[in-house]
Formats: sequence, C-alpha cells, structure tokens
Amino acid sequence: MKKTDISIIVPIYNAEKYLKKCIDSLVNQTKKEIEIILINDGSTDSSERIIKEYKDERIKYFKNKNQGIGKTRNFGIEKATGKYLLFVDSDDYLDKNACEKLYNKIENDSLDLLVYDFYREFDNGKKEEEKLQKFDISNLKENPKLLLNINLSPWNKLYKTEVIKGNNTKFVENLKYEDAPFVVEAIINSKRIGKLDESLYYYMIHSNSETTIRDKRIFDILEIVDIIRKKVKKLKSDSINEVLDTLTISILMNYNIQQRMQKNKKVGMEFIDKSFEYLQRNIPSYKNNVYFKDRNMLKSIIEKNKQISKLYCRMYRVKK
Repeated sequence: MKKTDISIIVPIYNAEKYLKKCIDSLVNQTKKEIEIILINDGSTDSSERIIKEYKDERIKYFKNKNQGIGKTRNFGIEKATGKYLLFVDSDDYLDKNACEKLYNKIENDSLDLLVYDFYREFDNGKKEEEKLQKFDISNLKENPKLLLNINLSPWNKLYKTEVIKGNNTKFVENLKYEDAPFVVEAIINSKRIGKLDESLYYYMIHSNSETTIRDKRIFDILEIVDIIRKKVKKLKSDSINEVLDTLTISILMNYNIQQRMQKNKKVGMEFIDKSFEYLQRNIPSYKNNVYFKDRNMLKSIIEKNKQISKLYCRMYRVKK
C-alpha cells in the first residue's frame, strides 16, 4: 500500500465553473504521496461529470446529499488517511509545489500546525498577496497573540491529523462561519505552530458571492464568536483572555462595517444593535481595548459608536 503523507479535503457544491482548475492544481502537485478527497455535497450542476473525467487513483470520490460545508468537511476528516490534512475550497487552487513545500517544512520543524501565506484572486484576474505576520515556532500558551496573527480560515494551513482526530476537533455544523472555531481549536491543541513565508494558495473572490454580500445569516457570527470564547476561556489564562477580547472586538467591528453590503438594510441595522449588545454584555470596557489604539482616529470613532456605525453603513451602502 502506498503511503499517504497529505490528505486534501475538497467540499464541492455546484462548482462547475471553477472545479477543473481546482482539481488540476491537485493532481499536478509535485509531491505525489497525497490523496485527494472530493466530496460532492448534493451538487445539481455538472460537477460530478467533471470529477469523473479524472482517472487518478489518488482521487477518492464521495457523493452525499446536501448537508452543508461543516458536515462535508467533517466527513472528509473521517475518510482521511494521511499524516497531515489540507483543506481546499472547490473554487480555489494551489501552487503546484504547495504540498511538497508544506510537507518538507512541517516535517523538518516537527510541527503540529503550519500556516502559510496566500493570494486573493478576483474575477477580473487581479491578484493581491496576503502576507500574514511572521512568528517563531511557538504555541498559544507561549504566544497568545497567535490568536490575532493567524487568520481563522481553514485553507491556508497544514494540520497534523492526529492533533485533529485525537482531540475530536470538528467543524461546527448548521451555522455559517463554521470554520473559525475549528481553526481556534486547532491552535489551542497544537504544541508547535510554525509559519512558511510563501504564498501557495489562491483564494478566489467572486462578485455577488457570499464573500462580498451579507444576508440574514450574519447573526450566526454572534454564536460563532460565543463558541470561540468558550473554547479559549477553558484555558484559564488571563493573558490569553486579553487577546481573546481583542479578537472578539476585531471580528464584530469588522462585521458591523460589512453591513453596508447587507441585502436587507433593516437586517444590517439589527445586527449592529445585537453586536454592540454582545460587546456590552461580555466586554463592558471594550472601548478601551488595545484594538482601537491600532486604528486611525476616524475608523476608531466610527467603530466605537453604534449610531455612527449605522450612519456609515447607510451612507456607503453597497447595492447589488
């Protein structure tokens, strides 16, 4: 039996427009000791036909009824046999050397979790490189700021499988923004976390997509933040809790301002109300948090004040 160093998990739902480019980037990896777990989450387009065109023996194809991305990724974790896990979204793609470079780095440094840089790519072909802040090999106990320095998306990371499966770490199911608690728990449980300063992942941003437009599911982020806070507070560390408060404020301030892209203006205003209620209840002194010290004066004034946040979103509303 051939060994599998990396299991690549790809949830697929109606991805016909981008799927071939994604799969091509996986089967053409310079590192060959991989398995490619393609999970069709009830697609109604030609995604299955595209998948079946590939005859690569490393591809493991599963077809399920539509369950959502959280359950689909959890299914992929169950099926994975590799030493490490890598998540790729079906409209994104990898640099052809990604698996080789990531595997060599995580093995050489004996890491539990490896973070790497990425590109944002837009429909018009424009690319923006996202360079995350550098950090030395460490863990959350030694470096609480990892909660802020590591983005909470699952796809620009390589995870040691035994850390994920051994701690029964799973994606939240039936909520949007389900990936953030998974990444936080992986950070909590990893004793050695490192970073590769190379951009190897291409994250696609489409106009009029979930990335750019908000809807009533925005309220899920409040529940997601609560899940994250409960996970981190179990560590009973004052220094980590201080960083957790900053992370909480950062997330909610960001989503408040994103209400300018809310489909329903009334929903957007209601979300801002609920967001400030959450902050007042959980971090009463949030206006004094270090988060605002790093913002310019105008942004700080807008974000701190509920009514000004609402006014900003109304004035600069993005209509789609």
